[in-house]
Amino acid sequence: MYDIGIVGGGTAGLTAAVYGQRAGKQTAVFESQSYGGQIVASSKVENYPGILSITGSEFAENLKDQAESLGAKTFRTAVKEIRDLGAYKEIVTERETYSCKTVILATGVTHRLLGLPNEKKLTGAGVSYCATCDGMFFSGREVAVIGGGSTALQDAVFLANYCKKVYVIHRREEFRGEQSLLHTLETLENVELIRNTIATELLGTEFVEGLKLQNTKTQEMAKLPVDGVFVAIGYLPKNQQFAELVELDASGFIKAGEDCKTSRDGVFAAGDCRTKEIRQLTTAAADGAVAALAACNELAEQDREAVSEESVLAAADTAENETEKGTNA
Repeated sequence: MYDIGIVGGGTAGLTAAVYGQRAGKQTAVFESQSYGGQIVASSKVENYPGILSITGSEFAENLKDQAESLGAKTFRTAVKEIRDLGAYKEIVTERETYSCKTVILATGVTHRLLGLPNEKKLTGAGVSYCATCDGMFFSGREVAVIGGGSTALQDAVFLANYCKKVYVIHRREEFRGEQSLLHTLETLENVELIRNTIATELLGTEFVEGLKLQNTKTQEMAKLPVDGVFVAIGYLPKNQQFAELVELDASGFIKAGEDCKTSRDGVFAAGDCRTKEIRQLTTAAADGAVAALAACNELAEQDREAVSEESVLAAADTAENETEKGTNA
């Protein structure tokens, strides 16, 4: 019986394990893929307080090592279902079923697709969702980054170090990403920003050969020859399997406020998987801490209720014994 079962081994989940263990609770982290979540794909992390610069993979490895050194148990397996049995929950995985007094959902998100006909076919053949993973394969070639947020701008800055030309395609006039990143891109000679434009078709049969573009204002169509397309248009939550356990919003995110409490007693949500305005490394870590401490408070309340129930039973037993003594006398 674990005190806290944590579904997801990203920044939020591993931070929850650290805080849970430091509070004297036994935690178990379940992760089906790589520990660390989305941050693993970042070649350089420079926005985490107290750390000047670190790679995403190093950050994730350090966080996992920290949690395990404190006694957290980690399991590389997918969670299929969570059952609420009242006094405790059951986390059903591909291999075994684990009992936990409380649960923290830190499932993270997955990449949002463009939705173009041959996108899946060309994934790995020119279409990528991780610039830091695949960017160096396109050294000296021309590529396009699709998106207008900080991730897209970061990808473009990274790719500009290797690629002959980087086109950044955004459907709006204004970019939503960090202005410092946008300023950096505007100073790079091999980067071109294409505004008010969407991709309507991926060109190529075996490999990406280009994009068909449409201007959202003039409706004018154009072809852009590129060897690679890096998609950075956001993420989708991975919560559908828990729709009967906790309440989700219309977009599939777990309904939970800054206290990380869900609609189900004893179940908390942390990180990108919950409803929130800002999704950053720091907010994921903060959620992990909040959720873990909230779970600890829940456990303390359970203990108090158990002690109270035992006291009532003990008092009842004492009264019954006294009655029996009186009767015998």
